[in-house]
Amino acid sequence: MSSSVPAIEAEALVKIYHENSANAVRALDGLSLHVCKGEIFGLLGQNGAGKTTFLRILTTLTRATAGRASLLGLDVERKGLQVRQSICAVLQENAVELYLSVEDNLRTYGRFHSLGGAEISRRSAQVIEQFGLGNHRKQKVIDLSGGLKRRLQVSKVLMVDKPVVFLDEPTTGMDPISKRATLDALREQADRGRTILLTTHILEEAEELCDTIAIIDHGRLVALGDPNTIKSYGSAAVDIRVTYSALPQDALATPVAFPAYAAQAATYDTGNLYRCKSHFTVRGSR
Repeated sequence: MSSSVPAIEAEALVKIYHENSANAVRALDGLSLHVCKGEIFGLLGQNGAGKTTFLRILTTLTRATAGRASLLGLDVERKGLQVRQSICAVLQENAVELYLSVEDNLRTYGRFHSLGGAEISRRSAQVIEQFGLGNHRKQKVIDLSGGLKRRLQVSKVLMVDKPVVFLDEPTTGMDPISKRATLDALREQADRGRTILLTTHILEEAEELCDTIAIIDHGRLVALGDPNTIKSYGSAAVDIRVTYSALPQDALATPVAFPAYAAQAATYDTGNLYRCKSHFTVRGSR
């Protein structure tokens, strides 16, 4: 993995949907990230954190409201065509031809990327075997399960030799065996020098696969580092749960102070005043 020249650079990206309305949504809020060539970079965050918006900006599908982004030194807004010629992507929506067979989907994708007939046959046979699609090669995609459709979508982008690959939750809907084949295939691609940026909800998956992990929340970067660094952040977290046998209603509005800690979250079950619970996640020494 080379860290000298970034494959992807994002500087202070802001994206506001419905900017001129009362219902404006700030999906990205000054997000800055650098991804090195040849690494697998994992982007984690809850639903609505801004992961998909970030990928859509990098793949030229959405314009940023502010900030800048580049891929292999190409500005994603001013050099959109060159950027698209350098990437392949699996987004949340499955981009497959439902009324073509698995094999014809792969062949069509290869032709879109100017591969020759013999090369298409070789590469399609390779990914069909790698992703366990051999028993389905003649089936129309509309008849496949969601997990098989997702497998086909991932296998398509690994047919072509683009230097940067974007994957938005690539293992969604896959069974454990298919997920394992996908993770192995992605690691093999990175070992060949391709840069892979993926989003996922699954920390264990990112920990196993990724060289670097970024966690974002409400469009902001909240953690960045290698898997061991990210795990170490959790070692300083302390969960304190307090159960009250009885608690007046007005006490629920009173903040609870822990002098040595900063409270990160508090939730109350107000449905039963005689078994009210407070859950605090606090950071500090054990």
